[in-house]
Amino acid sequence: MEIQIGSLSHFHKQLDCINKLKCFCFCRNSANNREEPRVYSFHGAFFLLTILLILCSHLVSVNASDEAPITVTVSDYSSLQAIKQELVDFRGVLRTWKDRNGVCSGGWVGIKCDQGQVIAIQLPWKGLGGKISSKMGNLQSLRRISLHDNLLSGPVPHSIWLLPNLRGVYLFNNRLSGSIPPSISQCPSLQSLDLSNNHLNGSIPHILSNSSKIYRFNLSHNAFSGFIPPSLTLLPSLTFLALQHNNLSGSIPNTWGLGRVDSNHTYQLTSLTLDHNFLTGRIPTSLSKMGNLEKIDLGHNHIDGVIPDEFASLSKLQVLDLSNNGINGSFPSFTSNLSVLMLDNNRLTGPIPDSVANLSSLTRLGLSHNNFSGEIPETVSDLKNLVFLNVSYNALWGSVPSSLLKKFNSSSFVGNVQLCGYSISTPCPSSISPSPSPSQVVLPSQNKKQENRKLSTKDIILIAAGALLLVLLLLCCLLLCCLIRKRSARSKSKTAKTDISMPIPAAAGGEVVESGETGGKLVHFSGTSVFTADDLLCATAEIMGKSTYGTSYKATLEDGSMVAVKRLREKVTKSQKEFEAEVSELGKIRHANILALRAYYLGPKGEKLLVFDYMPHGSLASFLHARGPETVINWPTRFHIIVGIARGLVFLHTQESIVHGNLTSSNVLLDEQKNPAIADVGLSRLMTNAANTNVIATAGTLGYRAPEFSKLKNANTKTDVYSLGVIMLELLTGKSPSEAADGLDLPQWVASIVKEEWTNEVFDLELMGDPANVGSDELLSTLKLAMHCVDPSPEERPEAQQVIEKLEEIKPEVAQSSDDARGVAAEDTEATGVASKSD
Repeated sequence: MEIQIGSLSHFHKQLDCINKLKCFCFCRNSANNREEPRVYSFHGAFFLLTILLILCSHLVSVNASDEAPITVTVSDYSSLQAIKQELVDFRGVLRTWKDRNGVCSGGWVGIKCDQGQVIAIQLPWKGLGGKISSKMGNLQSLRRISLHDNLLSGPVPHSIWLLPNLRGVYLFNNRLSGSIPPSISQCPSLQSLDLSNNHLNGSIPHILSNSSKIYRFNLSHNAFSGFIPPSLTLLPSLTFLALQHNNLSGSIPNTWGLGRVDSNHTYQLTSLTLDHNFLTGRIPTSLSKMGNLEKIDLGHNHIDGVIPDEFASLSKLQVLDLSNNGINGSFPSFTSNLSVLMLDNNRLTGPIPDSVANLSSLTRLGLSHNNFSGEIPETVSDLKNLVFLNVSYNALWGSVPSSLLKKFNSSSFVGNVQLCGYSISTPCPSSISPSPSPSQVVLPSQNKKQENRKLSTKDIILIAAGALLLVLLLLCCLLLCCLIRKRSARSKSKTAKTDISMPIPAAAGGEVVESGETGGKLVHFSGTSVFTADDLLCATAEIMGKSTYGTSYKATLEDGSMVAVKRLREKVTKSQKEFEAEVSELGKIRHANILALRAYYLGPKGEKLLVFDYMPHGSLASFLHARGPETVINWPTRFHIIVGIARGLVFLHTQESIVHGNLTSSNVLLDEQKNPAIADVGLSRLMTNAANTNVIATAGTLGYRAPEFSKLKNANTKTDVYSLGVIMLELLTGKSPSEAADGLDLPQWVASIVKEEWTNEVFDLELMGDPANVGSDELLSTLKLAMHCVDPSPEERPEAQQVIEKLEEIKPEVAQSSDDARGVAAEDTEATGVASKSD
């Protein structure tokens, strides 16, 4: 560029000279006479032509010099050869590292140069093994080292920390070991350092605050020990500090923001994650001076003391996780921008204040396993964005606000002995007192006489004896009723055993109709009756969850078998005639990846129950997000789940012509072998339009609704595929779609990360902890397919059948095994149907 600029300036000077010569010749001729200008103009033209030819030859020589290839220096070339020798190239990525002339001309993959000197080595996701050569420290102009997501082992060479121009080091997701030397403080240009997810140990080095420009410092998921250097708290430019999942001990320094900063600069720290260490002491109050903090995660340590009141001044704080510590005191005050507050497993006391309603942006609130007392404030119901609440195992009392019961199941409130109303087994006493009978109405004059009369000892004895007799009489009645029911049950079982070979009367569509003693109607599908209406109504029930459609229970029958029962909400279902016509069609649907509707019950008072197979592993949402740290979900299991859900959708779309319309991870259930089954299929057909509108709103809040999906009548196969894509991203990232980041939903967040170089941050850390998944084409191809499914344009999304075909290309053996399992399940279902008919 400098040569071109110089040649252009030289050319302009030559043009100025030519213009002067031309003007001189013309002016001189015109001053003498009229004949001479023609002669002098001819000579002047010849002179100009000669000058132009000279200039053109000069420019051609300059351009020829510009086009000559820049050759890398001998020193850098020999260093690159030494680096290549110590790397293990499993995929042949470095086969282009041959000719010296191609180093700086783009012929060497991953190498960038400037003026013949190497300035960047960028080889992420290449499956490289071996070690990092110490000769890398000889590349004196090197600015960037990006070798993340490979299989590199051994120590990080000390020589690279002495490079004067080094700005970025990205070596995360490898198998590096050893320690970081103190010489890192002599790297004045270093701005970003990410060595996370390795096997590094030793102590964390000091960083000199007066010479450091570092803004990103990530050493998480290693084995570092010792104290946190106070020098890290004095870095004005530091924006992201991640030291979680190490063996750090001691207290957190209380020197945050105490360094010297110019009046034009402030401390830039926005994210501080120190969780899963062995830190002790109190939470430093000086953290309140870091006014740009958006996230603080100190969970899973041994921190005690109280939460500083100064945290209320952190106006930008959005995420605060202090769970699993020994923190005491009362519920503190926070800024209204807080969206995630996790205080579980501490020693906090006192009531939950009404001021919690001021946290209007709160989406997740965890207060379980503390010593909170008092009632749950009604103001908690005002938190419209709240999607997760856990106040279990405290000392709360009173009734749970009804609005919270509609959003959260019993697991959010269990362990509070004096708390009631959150499940069938913990009813609250009726707050409505019965109206007095005429005999109980006492006139004012009579009341005065009764007040003057006192009960004698004889009266008290008679009253007590009468009450005792009444209680005994009631007990006798209850025992008599139980004996009668047992005898009738035995007689029924005997008749059932004797008549087992007789055919069972079935209604149209393979239904078996039974009537209970209460007058209700129980209808079975596909097979013989394994329980009666009375067995179902007398079963012990446990709440599994609540939705817009109704409440789901796990019902344990008298013989120990279990079924899932969904009690539909009253006044949201269609009329009985329309309901029975629709539910009869739904009862015929049979597929290995569709939750089978086994029966339904119509009660004498209009109650409606749907009976399904019980899935022991619960929903995919709880299996993925509510599991303990000891439960690991590997990639083959996640891929198997994706294939099963996709096969279920293909069956619904192609064989049954049904659009689900509300596919979420909460509506995908897992059996003992982790086989998925789509639930709530066709339930919209049983509901009124008002109920279906609420379902759409809920799906939008949870992040599964397609952008164009506003009304249930607009649901189509492409909106189901969008929901499938969100579930695929949920399995790939380990993140819940309801956990929006920076105002982005899950697909938008993934798209924003993929555009940057931090692609590894998309995948669940649990997946990246497995070396077999590092640089895996399966993960990348599945991610690409998921992003195709959540394309904002419906026309660009694939159909479910196309998704299955792509999944079979990605991993044919898993798709084939899933196909075999589907065939076996279909044969079992067919055999069951034949057996029921032959019986």
